[in-house]
Amino acid sequence: MMRRWLKLAREKANLTHEKIADDAGISRSYYTNIENGSKTPSVEVAKSIANVLTIKWELFFEDKRSFKEHLLTVKSS
Repeated sequence: MMRRWLKLAREKANLTHEKIADDAGISRSYYTNIENGSKTPSVEVAKSIANVLTIKWELFFEDKRSFKEHLLTVKSS
C-alpha cells in the first residue's frame, strides 16, 4: 500500500526521491520502495528520512490519519 502521506511530504518539501535518499544515506530505489509501500524502513532509516522531510519518524509506523494531524500542527505553528 502506497504511503501517500510520504509522497505528499516529499512534494511539499519540493524534493526528489534521489535527494531524499542521498540526504538520508540510502539508495534511491530503497526510498522509492518505502514510498510505494513495498518496503518498511528500520527505525534508523525512518528517522533519517523524517529528518530530511522534517516530519515525525513515528509516522512510518502509525496510521495515515497521523500525518494529516501533523500537517495541521505544522500549518498552525
